[in-house]
Amino acid sequence: MKMKTSWIIILCLCSTFMVRAQTNEQSIIEQMKPMPEFTSLLFGEVKPTGWLKEQMQADVKGFIGNLKYLIPDLIDDPIYSSERLHRGSKLKDLGNNKEGDAEGEEQYKWWNSESQSNWWDGYLRNVLLLDDRQHIAEVKAYIERILETQDSDGYLGIYTPELRYQFKGENGELWAKSTLYRGLLGYYEATGEKKVWDALVRAVDNVMQNYPIYKSHPFDTGKEYNGGVAHGLTFTDVLDRMYELTGNRKYLEYAAFLYMDYSHFFSWEQDAQLTNVLNKNYKLKCHAVHTYEHLRSLIVAASMLEDKQVKQALADYLQKIADVVTPTGGAIGDEWIAERLADATHTGYEYCSLHELMDSYSVLFQKTGLTKYAELAENIFYNAAQGARHPYHSCIAYLKTDNSYEMMGTRNGDNEPDRKQTRYKYSPVHQDVAVCCVPNAGRITPYFLQKAWMQQGKNTLVANFLAPCVLDTKLDGKNIRIENETDYPMENHFNFHLNLQESMRMVLKIRKPSWATSVWCSETYKLEGDYIIIERNFKSKDSFSLSFNTNVRTCKDLKGETYFAYGAQFFAYPIKAKEFQGRVYAKGFSDYLYEPLENTRFQYIDDHQATFHHGKIHVRLLNVHTGKKEYVDLVPLQETILRQAAF
Repeated sequence: MKMKTSWIIILCLCSTFMVRAQTNEQSIIEQMKPMPEFTSLLFGEVKPTGWLKEQMQADVKGFIGNLKYLIPDLIDDPIYSSERLHRGSKLKDLGNNKEGDAEGEEQYKWWNSESQSNWWDGYLRNVLLLDDRQHIAEVKAYIERILETQDSDGYLGIYTPELRYQFKGENGELWAKSTLYRGLLGYYEATGEKKVWDALVRAVDNVMQNYPIYKSHPFDTGKEYNGGVAHGLTFTDVLDRMYELTGNRKYLEYAAFLYMDYSHFFSWEQDAQLTNVLNKNYKLKCHAVHTYEHLRSLIVAASMLEDKQVKQALADYLQKIADVVTPTGGAIGDEWIAERLADATHTGYEYCSLHELMDSYSVLFQKTGLTKYAELAENIFYNAAQGARHPYHSCIAYLKTDNSYEMMGTRNGDNEPDRKQTRYKYSPVHQDVAVCCVPNAGRITPYFLQKAWMQQGKNTLVANFLAPCVLDTKLDGKNIRIENETDYPMENHFNFHLNLQESMRMVLKIRKPSWATSVWCSETYKLEGDYIIIERNFKSKDSFSLSFNTNVRTCKDLKGETYFAYGAQFFAYPIKAKEFQGRVYAKGFSDYLYEPLENTRFQYIDDHQATFHHGKIHVRLLNVHTGKKEYVDLVPLQETILRQAAF
């Protein structure tokens, strides 16, 4: 259903995204328990349809499915098997220029474990969701190879016995396990293969035996660079999921132990340490990906510990993060936050950061039921993340800004003395920097989809992220299939098609976005908080339709600049550009850089009613160079390369 009405501009009152005031947020966080508000479904029970499925298929044919062929030395490195790291291991040539990296060459020894495991995690999740038989065969072979590397005591990792669990400095022990085990968990959930689960249980037990709870200190690694050690705090991701799958609290207890141990010792990446989070004067400054991924570890600790300080820290950390995120969800990540506030032009965001913050928000939402964070996660996915993908080449931007005036390697042409910045370009690999963002670009959609639907209680299914997808699950022991047929977020109309094992009474809850001014539904429904609730006896084949009405709205960022939005999408003025081809990895896989062909800048003057028509916002803006007002068309971020998004 196309919205053809012209709408009056309304003001968005939130610095990150228009969300309802939730005065009970603090109290909800204070009352967090191990049992989450919503039950996360098994990976594979929510699959893509429509445009999202087409995008994933294109990615598998493109950079996601071909990364291993573009950088075989990194992806095929037997770092988990025949070439585990030992005392005499030499630094490997990763093909990166190391400009802008933190000091500490030891990190380059474990880098390949991150690159390949995050890539496999995203790749296997994509092909399993797409039921791509050819690629699934490759995934099965990979799983078999990995399981064969497990030692008799359960160890599954990258170090030989002389090093493992005995570190005095930088290492990737827990980090290499986190990236690997997350992928294994996804594969197990989608396939149910018991041998994979058994291997995971033994591997996690091996960690807990060698780093015994409250009797060891995994994060006591001296006072030099230890970024890999800090990355290892994400082992809480694995533990949290193991708890959800088993109900065994030992996993959550160990996760809380890891967070408190991390908080006690020196860390190069210290933003999420308890003392710093509780310090009202402390400003986020560290490597952004650590900052956002560690939010999940704090969430898990807060859910497990009956500690008012930890729960207060979570509330405080969320506010600190809000100050470094643009309205599109663009969280500072270029590469360090450096005590800055989010800025449309002068702070960039890393694709890794987008994935990590989106995933962290989704975990917080699942555990608390605070719909604000479902909306913030959805905002990142549909705006900053889609806007950092190339519209037609198979590649992504390592770093991107909301106001993207140039993509020639540096941030909008800034001169950075003594630093060879190349991150502001599009690439299917980004090997000259680090092969981290491309693998995470492969992870973001499957992780988003897994939490699109959740369960609450015995007979309630909850649609949290609005997306074209199909749910296949069981409710009260009965098979249920629900397809959400939609072009969202390009349009705000949804057709829900139900195919049930038998007629049954159940409750469907659908999140109503904060920007929706009214609701149309073919069903009788009630509105409770931020949810549309439909409760009735559904036939074995049933359907209903739903639409959200909305207005063109403006949103002020922290610097007072104006953004335009309609529905879930933010819009920008597309800047004409000249394309340059950079490094060629293989036929059809190249780096791309962009130089502007115009120097037009606009300013918003609040004297005109903007209209939305045929997917564009039509508005009158002041041309800063000519001093004249002009009518311009703004398009969704995902359709742009160079752009102005803040006016």
